[in-house]
Order: sequence, then C-alpha cells, then structure tokens
Amino acid sequence: MDTVHAVVGIDVSKKKLDVALLVNGKTKSKVVDNSASGHRALLEWLGKSKAPMAELHVCMEATGVYYEPVALALHAAGLRVSVVNPACIKGFGYSENIRNKNDAVDAGLIARYCVAMAPAPWTPPPIEQRQLRAWSMRVQALKDIRQQEENRLEAHTVTGMDEVAEHVRGHIAWLSAEIAKLEDEIDDHIDRHPGLKHDADLIASIPGVGATTVARILGHLGDIRRFESAKAFAAFLGVTPKQRSSGTSVRGRTMISRTGSTALRAALYMPSLVARRHNPILAQFAERLLATGMAKKAVIGAVMHKLTHLIYGVIHTGKPFDANYLSKGLANQDGI
Repeated sequence: MDTVHAVVGIDVSKKKLDVALLVNGKTKSKVVDNSASGHRALLEWLGKSKAPMAELHVCMEATGVYYEPVALALHAAGLRVSVVNPACIKGFGYSENIRNKNDAVDAGLIARYCVAMAPAPWTPPPIEQRQLRAWSMRVQALKDIRQQEENRLEAHTVTGMDEVAEHVRGHIAWLSAEIAKLEDEIDDHIDRHPGLKHDADLIASIPGVGATTVARILGHLGDIRRFESAKAFAAFLGVTPKQRSSGTSVRGRTMISRTGSTALRAALYMPSLVARRHNPILAQFAERLLATGMAKKAVIGAVMHKLTHLIYGVIHTGKPFDANYLSKGLANQDGI
C-alpha cells in the first residue's frame, strides 16, 4: 500500500475554523464552528478521510487564546498537533508569493507549511499553568484600568471636578483592593503546586524579578526546561539581537527581534530597569556597555536579553541566583 502523507492546516478565528486537509498533494476544505460541537464535527470529518487519524499532523497558528480549545480537543483525540508562531507562516507565505489573503487561503498555506517544515509537536500546558496565566492576565488588566483611572483623577483634579475626582478615588481604592486580593490568590495557587513553587522560588531569587513577573513568566511559559538552551529561550521571547546589514550600503542598527510574546517582553521591561541598578551582574554588564557608547535604551534591551539567560540558568541548574558563581562566566560573555 502506498504511504499516505496527510496534514491539516487550520486557520483559527473567534467563531469558526477554516480547515484544509492536504492528502498526497490534494486539498479538501471544510469550515466548522470554533466550539465544542464544531470540534467534534471536525474530528468526525477527519475520521472519514482516507488518511488514518494516527498519521495526521495538524498545524495551526498561535492566535491569542482562540486556538487553545481546538488544540486541546485534537490532542486529546490522539492527533499530532503543532502550534506555530504566526510570523513563521507569514514568512512562508512570502516565499510562495501569495497575493490573496482570506481564511481558506490561510488554511491551505498553514497545511503546506506543515508539510515543508514539519514543526515540532505541541504539548498542552497543564491546567495549573493555564489557571496561573489567566489570573496573572486578570491582574494586569486591573492594573491597566487603575492606571487609566489615575490619569482621569489627575484630569478631574486639575479642572476642579472634585465630586467626580472623589468617585474616581473610590474606584481606584476598590481596584487596588481587588488587585491585592488576586495577588494573594496567585501566591496561594503557586504554593499549592510544588512544581510551580519550586520554579517560582528559583526565578524570584534573581534580584530585580518580583512576584508579579514570576507569575506571568510561569503562567505563559510553564516549564522553561523544554527549551534546549538559553539562546533558544531568549529567541522564543524575542529578545535576541536582530542585525540588519548587507554589502556596503545597508547598515541598519541592531535591535531586539520582537518575534516572541509582546506581553512577556513588556513584563520583563520593568524588572530589567530594576535589575540594571540592583542586580550585581546586570549592573556591571550595563555599565560596561554604556562605557562603549551604547544608547541607554539599547542597554536596557541587552539587560533584558541577559536577564532571560539568568532565568534559564537558575531553572536549568536548579540552583538559586548566586552572583559570585555567575560573575566569572555568564556576566562577561557579551555574545550570549
């Protein structure tokens, strides 16, 4: 019997899934709801295809949170599932010189990417990690609202709207109380799960990294040990240097790649500012870069990059941060 090569590309949106089943070069399409019933209908449709379910490779983009339910359903059914950075799919589309863009075209593009690149299988995050991610995102949302209210309070105070300002103050106080309550819940959640607690203590041992950052890192990334190296971890977050030079005419400035999670890079920005002053290794590293004439903003980016290496280091070794141990090696390797 001839070998059947079958992949499934899924373009995920909030309400529907555009599916492209690519079997031995021939494509079949289907659209289902992005719901539990739609996921069951998708499995039934795939089960009727010529390709055995065990040989199917399903590929989709990491689009917000909408991909996760279908990815979990397909993984639970025993299918091999890959969740890919949308930038990879976009770049692959450029290589095919695709001119049109719609959901059906994108599904077919994802399927062809799956054939060409054979991306690694996706491992579902455990429920405790997903809960931690949701709670940490909720805390950040409330902090954003509080910042907006503080800005409004200033405006109402300047314009003499005292009664309105007092109402805003009450809302700010309520938000602060809710944030404190949720942060306590997050601490208790981490304490209830030994794996999270162990990694949280290791990351928190790094000067400059607080409990809020620890929760966001573990909630979004889970087990950092799955990355093969610190460089791979930094590349996943999008904090690795990105050069832009060619021949004698193109001499763009080097910047961080920004190909990873925007939320995680934002979460690392303030800790990097704190670590720049209070972490003995990173403070020395930053001063050395400033002495070479590097711009202050670029130095913060370099400190953020180095901080990701320290996070990976404490998790990989299983040992808390030790400035004396690391200062002879990691802190002096500018190429990391």
